[in-house]
Amino acid sequence: MLAIFLGLLFAALTIATFSTLSAGPAHADEIGTDQYDYVLAGNVQFNQKPLDGVLITVKGSGYDAQVKTGVDGKWKVGVPEKATYTVTLDETTLPKGVIVAKGGSVIKAEFGLTKVKSVNFFLGEGTRTTVSFLDQFVNRFVNGLNFGLLLALAAIGLSLIFGTTGLSNFAHAEMITFGALMTLAFSVYLGLPVWLAIIIAIVLSAGLGWTLDAVIWKPLRRKGVGLIPLMIVSIGLSLALRYLFQYFVGGDTKQLPGAGLAKLNFGPIQLSPIDLASMGISIVVLLAVSYFLLRTRIGKATRAVSDNPSLASASGIDVDGVIRIVWVVGGGLAGLSGILWAYFRPGVSWDMGFQILLLVFAATTLGGLGTAFGALLGSIIVGLFVELSTLWLPSDLKYVGALVVLILVLLLRPQGILGRKERIG
Repeated sequence: MLAIFLGLLFAALTIATFSTLSAGPAHADEIGTDQYDYVLAGNVQFNQKPLDGVLITVKGSGYDAQVKTGVDGKWKVGVPEKATYTVTLDETTLPKGVIVAKGGSVIKAEFGLTKVKSVNFFLGEGTRTTVSFLDQFVNRFVNGLNFGLLLALAAIGLSLIFGTTGLSNFAHAEMITFGALMTLAFSVYLGLPVWLAIIIAIVLSAGLGWTLDAVIWKPLRRKGVGLIPLMIVSIGLSLALRYLFQYFVGGDTKQLPGAGLAKLNFGPIQLSPIDLASMGISIVVLLAVSYFLLRTRIGKATRAVSDNPSLASASGIDVDGVIRIVWVVGGGLAGLSGILWAYFRPGVSWDMGFQILLLVFAATTLGGLGTAFGALLGSIIVGLFVELSTLWLPSDLKYVGALVVLILVLLLRPQGILGRKERIG
């Protein structure tokens, strides 16, 4: 009897062991929880009943994962770091007659003090409403205009610097980031009103432009360093500043005060109060820059130096003084662009300027190198194309599409839209 009992016990343990091994280390409704410390978790229910097999997608900080809810309606996704993630519920996987009734099918999730963030979806009965192509086009057009205007602030500064010095400044990305980081520091960390923090950040950004020229670029110009070495220096400076930012603020994304306000409906157009303020500020600043370049004495001297530095110097214009002013203006515009970009994304991160650097260069080149108004026009075109392209292309490819347009335009007009032909040799 003892032998039979031990045999049955051994068989039961064997079956249990194989059952455990075949079950795998994680449930079907859990992805990455055994790999990462931070977890996004939630449940999907309808009338207090769990929904099984609903597809959830998590994206953010270069990470992408998908998971389906279990029979209890719950799901978990492990993520590599504390950051802002976009959690999307695929409405096509919901049962017939069930819709996302409140909160939307897309939720921005940001971790707090804990390592677990709950993301729940509110469901109800009804029919799914579809938005017409025309309404989507109009909404995307306005958002593209907003994006193009904030790109223009950065692109005009970059274009003025190139026009007066011939330098392709890759560190312009970090000048963009600097404005957003200073706003974060003075508004969130030091508790100042956000409007005052923005003013301080713009002034400090202008000061950064002055400092970079005084400490690095002017001494190199006086030594007669060529444009290619100067460009390599700007790349090194960009890397140094970028990782210095990461050292002080970390790798996660932080929000500025007022980010994430509810959007207002203007027919098919959806804009938040921050979006409206961003567009208004961009237009006012761009008009002020236009007046500065066309009507003021310094602005005219800037255009003269941009056209021909040697002739401008022979005419009695202080070329070094003009270049210094251009760096100050370019730094201030870049800082303001970074602040508006932080609200448009939304969020402040250590590499946020680098994320749009290629678009800024594309806008500058598309409009015509060294021309401020060309940079404005190029930025509007790039911004519109980036947003409108999402009607046909996946959102991950929208920046690539803008660069394709740049290539096509330059094949037909190498000098850019408002640039002028240059004779070489």
